[in-house]
Amino acid sequence: MTNTVKKIVIVGGGSAGWMTAAALSNALQRDCQITLIESDEIGTVGVGEATIPPIKLFNETLGLDESEFIRRTQGSFKLGIQFVDWAEKGRSYFHPFGSYGRPFDLVHVHHYWQQAYAWGDARPLDDYCMGWAAASRGRFAPPSPDPRNVLSTYDYAYHFDAGLYAAYLSEYAQKRGVIRVEGKVSHVALKAENGFVGAVQLNDGRSFNGDLFIDCSGFRALLMGEALKVGYEDWTHWLPCDRAVAVPCDKPPLSRAALGQNKNAGDFTPFTRSTARVAGWQWRIPLQHRTGNGYVYSSAHISDDEAADTLMNHLDGQALAEPRVLRFKTGRRKTYWEKNVVAIGLSSGFMEPLESTSLHLIQAGIAKLLAFFPDRDFDPLVTAEYNRIAVNECERIRDFLILHYHLNRREEPLWRDCAAMMIPDSLQVKIEHFRRYGRLIQRDAELFGPTSWLAVHIGQLNLPQNPDPLIAYRSVDGKDWLNKLAAAMASAATRLPSHQDYIDHHIRKMPVPATVGV
Repeated sequence: MTNTVKKIVIVGGGSAGWMTAAALSNALQRDCQITLIESDEIGTVGVGEATIPPIKLFNETLGLDESEFIRRTQGSFKLGIQFVDWAEKGRSYFHPFGSYGRPFDLVHVHHYWQQAYAWGDARPLDDYCMGWAAASRGRFAPPSPDPRNVLSTYDYAYHFDAGLYAAYLSEYAQKRGVIRVEGKVSHVALKAENGFVGAVQLNDGRSFNGDLFIDCSGFRALLMGEALKVGYEDWTHWLPCDRAVAVPCDKPPLSRAALGQNKNAGDFTPFTRSTARVAGWQWRIPLQHRTGNGYVYSSAHISDDEAADTLMNHLDGQALAEPRVLRFKTGRRKTYWEKNVVAIGLSSGFMEPLESTSLHLIQAGIAKLLAFFPDRDFDPLVTAEYNRIAVNECERIRDFLILHYHLNRREEPLWRDCAAMMIPDSLQVKIEHFRRYGRLIQRDAELFGPTSWLAVHIGQLNLPQNPDPLIAYRSVDGKDWLNKLAAAMASAATRLPSHQDYIDHHIRKMPVPATVGV
């Protein structure tokens, strides 16, 4: 084949660049030169330390060993996200990876929970989730492969140091032939005949031509935005937070009191925590060597200094650096693939890290590129389908994020504005279906499935006004089943090792003390 892509140039490193380079070097095993250009002078954003379960598939496709990956990135495990004070102060809920219980009837579990809740007989919905049963007790082990076992009903992802992950993948990609070039792009040369990118030139005069260019240059969008002039669709009227202040801190020590009461106590939680604040929300991401923290906020409702003070006053341990402010605009590029340039990562747009989608969107962009890999003709039919899928995916994620903000009963100005704002019709119809009948509406291929939407609807107090009419025709004792589910999950969780024990003895390969049962 003479029309195949022979040269790929990736502009930018970090997570986006090296995830792309690793995946392409794994897929394109011959007859294609891959060059990645990155500058040591340009830092990375570094907020993408929490992930969602599809990252496991990405790593598996590359052939990465999970234990080595966790060791190399100082990683930990994640069973979901705990949301604190989001619906109203003093109320929290868990967004799990997995499901609520196991189906025991034609009618879904949550309808029986809704019925019991209306009668005043139900526990919190979280109590029927195996992920929370383990997470709330600080326990972790991989799910059981036996579908009959309640321990098969949850899933997991990771927390890790994004800088270490990029370095790990850089090593992986370069071993497979990717050429790393250190330098700063100063000029992008466009072809006169068709407006395609022909080459990029560095400050020192070196020039790199290619057939396909991948823009991983971050918010600057050097190729897609500056060179090709692809516009940006601003979503800040729906997602008003436009800044974040971030700082790592020491892992808090386990207190003597906690050790005396429960050896699994402590703050090395197998979940991310998101705590609503006056003008946004704070993240907490526990790693092996530190805890990642940040405050995502609206600059119209709080100053940078006030946001930094709020964050620094809510750390678990000693700060390890000065707080760093990041500025962003939530939204997306008008197109993700233009001519011979594909934007991956922040150059394609930005979804605030509320549901840990930053690295997933990189992964999704790479997967679509491989699914629609071009020849040198760059058929518009191919690029149009890539863009259609990408737009649909991002808009569905956007709606899920808006759901968190819109459904709230807080009194601060930011939150009142969010509760009163006009929302996309695609989201409004989902809210109304759930509010009226507890029904979870799914359209197209959505990243976040019914469990995710259920968690946020109930957690944010969008409680159904009516049960599913089908429940009136069933003869199942739902309350009895719910009680059995909660008891089985609580019992199963106590048999799991602590999160720290699992990492110590299965990842770091430390000897197992005689007193530690794993």
